[in-house]
Parts: sequence; structure tokens; C-alpha cells
Amino acid sequence: MNNNPDIEKAVRILNESENVAIPTETVYGLAGNIYSETAIRKIFKRKKRPYYNPLIVHLKSYSEVEKVAIEIPEKARVLAEAFWPGPLTLVLKKQKNISDLITAGKDTVAVRVPNHPLTLALLEQLDYPLAAPSANPFGSISPTTAAHVATYFDAKTLFVLDGGPCINGIESTIIGFDGESPILYRAGAIPIEAIENSVGKLSVFTKDDVAPIAPGMLSKHYAPTTPTILTSDMAKSLLDYSDKRVGVMSFCKRYQNPAIVHQEVLSSQGNLAEAANRLYAALHALDSQPIEVILVEKAPHTGIGIAINDKLQRASVL
Repeated sequence: MNNNPDIEKAVRILNESENVAIPTETVYGLAGNIYSETAIRKIFKRKKRPYYNPLIVHLKSYSEVEKVAIEIPEKARVLAEAFWPGPLTLVLKKQKNISDLITAGKDTVAVRVPNHPLTLALLEQLDYPLAAPSANPFGSISPTTAAHVATYFDAKTLFVLDGGPCINGIESTIIGFDGESPILYRAGAIPIEAIENSVGKLSVFTKDDVAPIAPGMLSKHYAPTTPTILTSDMAKSLLDYSDKRVGVMSFCKRYQNPAIVHQEVLSSQGNLAEAANRLYAALHALDSQPIEVILVEKAPHTGIGIAINDKLQRASVL
């Protein structure tokens, strides 16, 4: 039995069909009992999330997957063995008792085993998995600290299980299947190459604004309230916006320009993992500044840089 009083409090709240913000290795999630329609509706209401956008179910271990999914492809089992617990979500055929609210009416359910000790300890104390999209209003910057969650939701009405800063800092990679053929639905914390090394070539289908089969597929997502421009030529963009109060998020270089009010460098060493870890925290910091536009620089388009650029593209107005 875990004697952590915060976990005990979270268990009590979740058992009452309420929501709790939980830490994962990717971002903080807004969690509820998957078998409580009340809890699931509260997630959608809190986030102002459209019902056509499905949720991810979080399991305590791979041994639980058949409670929520059926007809599991062999390549899904290979990926689960390789990457769970971890930032990989699998889209599988759902069990009949999984609510259409969670799956947006589809016959598939998105599942993963999170790799965070506090949330795994919490799941061990529960008789049910947790549905948990990111703990932020729909479309806004994902939270990677408890403080980020607190900027979005009233602490009096939402308990946050504080597990410190998220290690990966961007969302899970999402893989679905057409028979045994794997499909990338969302680029994320596990690079595409690592997935392909396990199960072969992926087909890619990462955008759907009408009926997305997985979270993170909408064109506009992860966005600051300040207009955000993605650029591959920061020096030119700084000239273009020299009449504005500018915030800059660069990959590894610090820029000099009188228009810059605030600047965030994701990794002075040019490390993509560090850049991913700092991405949302940097966007939160920029969005809190008295600026008129945020210029964000593309990362090298390789490894986890592909996922970073995907997030930045969806956050950008252009």
C-alpha cells in the first residue's frame, strides 16, 4: 500500500468521479475514471474540448491492455514490449464496454502505459484505468509542470498531483494499425526511426480536422495566445517584424535585435532531447511576456526534431 498522502487524496477524488491532474513523462494529464461517464464529461467540459476529439486511456501495465482492447496486432505487442512504460500510444480495436465518449464514437481506443513513478503508483491503487488528455484548455500550450496546470485551472476545484517537471516534455508518439501495417498518427517523444527499427516502415496520416482517430491531429493545436510564427530564417523574420515587440524561441543560437523583448534558447548545445524537454516551458514563458508576436525557429528535421517541428507548425498562425 502506498502511503503517499497526495496519492491517497487523488484516489479519493477519482473514486468520486472527479478529475485530477496527473504527471506523466510527456505532459501533465487531466484524468478521470474511464468507466465513469460523469468523470469523462467533466474532462471535456473543463478543457472545452470538442467531443469529436478522442482521449488516451492510461493503464498501469501491459497486462491490462486486453481489458480495453481486442484483436491486438502482433506489431502492437512488439511495440508495447519495446516502449512501455513510455511515451508511446497505440490505437487499437476497443472492448465494447469502453465509452464512445472516450473514443469519439469510433471502434478504436488510444492506450498507453505512462512512465512516471507517481502516476504508476496512483494507477496501482485504482480499480480502473484513467482517461487523460493534456491538462490545459483545448488548443492551448501543453503543461509540463504543476505550475503550468495552475495557470489554467483553479486550484480550489482541481487537485494537481505534483510530480515535478515532465522529463520528455512533448506528447507521446501515436501509432495505429491497418491490419498489421503500422500508421503514424502523431509524431511525439519516441522518434519515428525507433518505431521503424521495431516494426518496419510506417505510413503517415497525422492531420484530420473533421474526425481525428487520435489526439493531436488537428491543424491548430498547442498554441500560445500571442500570434506565433514558425520560421526557418530567424534573421529575416526579425527584420520583417522589426516594428513589433518580439519574443524569440530559437533552437540553439541566441539572436541580437532591438525588437527582441524576451528570448528562449531551447538547447545551447544543440541537443534535440533537451529542446523537446524545454519546448512547452519556453512557450509558456514567452506567452507571459508583453510582446506582440512570437517567432519560433524550426529545429533540425531529424529524430525528435520532427515532432518538435510538428508541434510548432500547429502552434503557428502561418
